[in-house]
Amino acid sequence: MIQKHYTVSQGDLVPFHNHTCQCIGTGRMALALQQEYQQQLALVQSEIGFRHIRGHGLFSDDMGIYREYTDVSGALRAEYCFTYLDLVMDSYLRLGLRPFLELGFMPEKLASGDQTIFCWKGNVTPPKSYDGWRDLVQATLRHLMDRYGPEEVSAWPVEVWNEPNLPGFWKDADMDEYFRLFEETFRAVKEVDSRFRVGGPAICGVDDQRWIRCFLEFCREKKIPLDFVTRHHYTTEVPQTRGRYGYARLQNPEEGFQNLEATRQIVDSFPEYRGLPIHITEFNTSYVPNCPLHDTNQNAAYIAGQLSRLGDVNQSYSYWTFGDIFEEFGVPFTPFHGGFGLVANGGIPKPTFWTFRFFRDLEGDCVHRSEEAVVVRHGRGYRGVAWNLTMEGTDPRLGLQLDLPAEDSPYCLLTKTVDEQVCNPLKVWHDLGEPSSLTEGQKALLKEAARPLVRTCRLEGLQGRLTVELNLEANGLVYFELLPAELTPDRGYDPRLVSASLCEGSYD
Repeated sequence: MIQKHYTVSQGDLVPFHNHTCQCIGTGRMALALQQEYQQQLALVQSEIGFRHIRGHGLFSDDMGIYREYTDVSGALRAEYCFTYLDLVMDSYLRLGLRPFLELGFMPEKLASGDQTIFCWKGNVTPPKSYDGWRDLVQATLRHLMDRYGPEEVSAWPVEVWNEPNLPGFWKDADMDEYFRLFEETFRAVKEVDSRFRVGGPAICGVDDQRWIRCFLEFCREKKIPLDFVTRHHYTTEVPQTRGRYGYARLQNPEEGFQNLEATRQIVDSFPEYRGLPIHITEFNTSYVPNCPLHDTNQNAAYIAGQLSRLGDVNQSYSYWTFGDIFEEFGVPFTPFHGGFGLVANGGIPKPTFWTFRFFRDLEGDCVHRSEEAVVVRHGRGYRGVAWNLTMEGTDPRLGLQLDLPAEDSPYCLLTKTVDEQVCNPLKVWHDLGEPSSLTEGQKALLKEAARPLVRTCRLEGLQGRLTVELNLEANGLVYFELLPAELTPDRGYDPRLVSASLCEGSYD
C-alpha cells in the first residue's frame, strides 16, 4: 500500500475551478423522444443537476425540421416543421436544462452531397445553398425565441458544427469550407439577436493546434468578434477491435492536460481573443461508444482526476454522454456494452455517475488539491473527494492521511465509497451471466449494487487539528464530509446499552 500524508494549514487556499455541472452531452437530439432516455436524464438531473445539454443532429432528417415543396408556380420552396423540436426542448427545460445548441448536421434536401456518418446517417456535407442554410438557422432561432422568449433563448450558447477537422464529420475535413460555414452561420445568428454567444470550431484531436490557430487567424482576418472557442478531449489510445467491442488503453493524464494548456496558450496569443472562454463540448476517456472501459471503476477514478483539473483553463467540460440510449454504432445488444453514458440502460448508475455526484458537492473554499484528492472547507467542516487511479504497474491500494485545522470538539466523518468491491454493477452483471435482456428483478439488483457504501464514525478535534484517514482500494473513489457533531442525547438514552459498535460519547 502507498501511504501519503498531507497537512493543511489554517488559511490555506488552493485554486480549484469546479465547473462539473455546467454541461452534459447527449446522443442525437431525436433520441429525447424515447421514454428510457427521459427516465435516464431525469435520474441524472435529480442526483447531479447539469445546467446545459449538448447533442448532435438538430437539423438531421429524423428531427423533421427542414422540408421542401413546389408551389403553384412550380418554384421549389423551403418550409420548416418544429413539432419534434418543441417536444425535445420542452423536455429539457422541464428538467432544468438549457440547450448548448450545436448546429448540424445537414438536412438531406439542403445538402450538397450524400456523405453520412453513423447508422442514423447524419449528413456531413456543406449546404448546396448558403442562403438556404442561413434561412434555416434563423427560422429555427426565431421559432425558439417566439416559444420560450428572447431573454431565455439568447442565453443559449451556439456552436457551429461538430469535429470538422475529421473527414468523417465534415466532407474532406475541408478547413476553408468550414470557415465559410462558420462565418455565414455566425453572422446569421447575430442578425437574429446580437446577444447570442457563438463559437467553434469544435475540433477533436487530429491536427488540433493548427486548426485552432488557423481558425483564429481566419476570425481575425474577417473581423469576427468570436464569443468562445470549443474543442473536444479524449484520453485513450486507438482502440483495438474484438467482435463488437473496442478495447482502449488510457493515456497518461498529463498528456491531455498539456494539450489543453496549449490550446489556452494559442487563444491567448491573439490579443483580440485573449481570455476568451474555452468550452470542452465533449470529453470522456475513450471516443468510441463500445469501449468496456466506460463501465468500470477505473473510468470513475480517471475521470475524478480530470474533474479536479479541467477547470484550470476551461469554462466548461461536457461529459459525453449522460446515458446509454445512443445509436452511433447501432442499437446496443446488452445493458453493459461500453457505452459513453453515466447511466446504463435499465436506469443503472455506473461508477462514473458517482464521480460527478461527488464533485457536484464540492462547494466551498479549496484548501487542498493533489493528484489523488480535492478538499474544500464547507461551513465549519470539510468536504472532499479522493481517488486511487490504478494503472498498469501501480500499487493497487492507497492510504491517505489529511491533517486538517479543526475545532476542539466532536465531528462526524461521513464517507461514501465506490470501488470494485462495494459499488460495481458491472461485476454483478457478469456474475449473473451477462444477461442481454434484464428482468425487473435483475434491474433492481443491479441498481442496488450500484450504490456507494456509506460509513460514519466520530472523531475528536484536539489542539486545533484533526486527521482524516482514508484507505482506497484499486480504482477506488471516496467522498467524505467532516461535520461538527456535538452530542445532544435525550434524557436517559445511552447508546452503550444498545450496541457495542456505536462510538462512545459522554453521558455524565
